[in-house]
Amino acid sequence: MEILARGVGRRKEAVAQATLVKGTGQIIINEKPANLYLHNNTFSLLAVNAPSTVLTNMTTSEGTQEGDSSQTPNIFGASTVALTELDTIVKVKGGGLIGQTEAIRLAIARALCALDQTTETLIRKTLRTQGFLTQDSRIKERRKYGLKKARKASQYHKR
Repeated sequence: MEILARGVGRRKEAVAQATLVKGTGQIIINEKPANLYLHNNTFSLLAVNAPSTVLTNMTTSEGTQEGDSSQTPNIFGASTVALTELDTIVKVKGGGLIGQTEAIRLAIARALCALDQTTETLIRKTLRTQGFLTQDSRIKERRKYGLKKARKASQYHKR
């Protein structure tokens, strides 16, 4: 199994590590198929597939402009394989289902950017405009002294 690219994505408490290898186009999350791991949640399945779908649509539209739509679209040049020939193996831990889904989406997008150095700027620009390379910067607020949690104070009593 030859590793072509890797990417890491984080969201809230979830951390996902995506690895792209040659294969048949499957997405495997924690050694289970994606639809089984994500409980057939439509939003989660679409979010995980979104980066590769955007790139596939981009290559298909470029292929039809040239007039040769018979061959498989490949934006990564002759040195690598097409998107339909890539398996995505993901290890994810922490967080809930939606946090894990968004971490997986970011990890896959980063791995696709790292796949080929010759067309990296084109892929990065396409994924950036769709918002797939933006990490959510919200983090847990720190606890302040004199309070029970970040903002929770003990109940006020007058006497």
